[in-house]
Amino acid sequence: MPPRSPLPPRHGLQSAWVRTPDRGPGPPLWATMREWLRHKLPDEVPVESMLAAGRFVDDHGRAWTGDEPYRPHTFVWFHRDLREEPPVPGELTILHQDERLVVVDKPHFLSTIPRGRHVTESVVVKARQLLHLPELGPAHRLDRLTAGVLVLTTERRWRAPYQRMFEQRVPVKTYEAIAGCRPDLPLPTVRRSHIVKERGVLTAHEVPGRPPNAETLVELLEARGGLAAYRLRPRTGRTHQLRLHLSALGIPIVGDPLYPTVLPDAVDDFTEPLRLLARTLEFVDPVDGHERRFDSRRELAWPQRP
Repeated sequence: MPPRSPLPPRHGLQSAWVRTPDRGPGPPLWATMREWLRHKLPDEVPVESMLAAGRFVDDHGRAWTGDEPYRPHTFVWFHRDLREEPPVPGELTILHQDERLVVVDKPHFLSTIPRGRHVTESVVVKARQLLHLPELGPAHRLDRLTAGVLVLTTERRWRAPYQRMFEQRVPVKTYEAIAGCRPDLPLPTVRRSHIVKERGVLTAHEVPGRPPNAETLVELLEARGGLAAYRLRPRTGRTHQLRLHLSALGIPIVGDPLYPTVLPDAVDDFTEPLRLLARTLEFVDPVDGHERRFDSRRELAWPQRP
């Protein structure tokens, strides 16, 4: 683990770091720290201009010039430049805040954590800046396209018990969705299947004949023409479980760009949200034993029919 960063957070993000290798058996391959930084970060950051601006620092916050002799096992800290991101529509609402927890009502299209093309437009970055909590982090995650209740911990010291609670599937989760309507589908129904999600592949898939590792209770709330609103109670937490299960039942969720068909990725297009909402989250607090319940204030929008 690296030592504590000498740089303060920027845009709600901790600084990045790189470390020179441990001393090898022969002479170093680089004469100066500049040469090593060029080798380590050839395309990620503009090394020369950042050195000139004093944006690389050592463990004590002193700026590297780049002309220093190469040093093995040495940390270099810096902040990356962030790309401009289109603002996600909708407000990040704070449902609850106490010493340990912050519970938010996440809008559609907002990523839970900063990653890839979604950094400043993420729950973690926005909430850290809004609440001035630099260690705020998620206890669990919601898909970027899913709206609703999301639990975060205020400090690192609280993260483990709450993350472990979610890993052990202790919380009771209730979702709502607007999806296709099948009059011939008996409801309520329970969908059980074996779901596999491979790294680097956009979609998950069901594997027939293997023992179920995913289970969802599907209940009808309301039908309107060719669509219906459903209550979903997942008893497991596989990636894309609800989206895949409803698609497999022949009632794909409205606005889903992956199931049953993968559509072109339009990262800046916010016109058609996934009609999936994390409505309610209930659990016994692993720290103080109190019963907790949080409810989303959002409502799913029925699609406009011509």
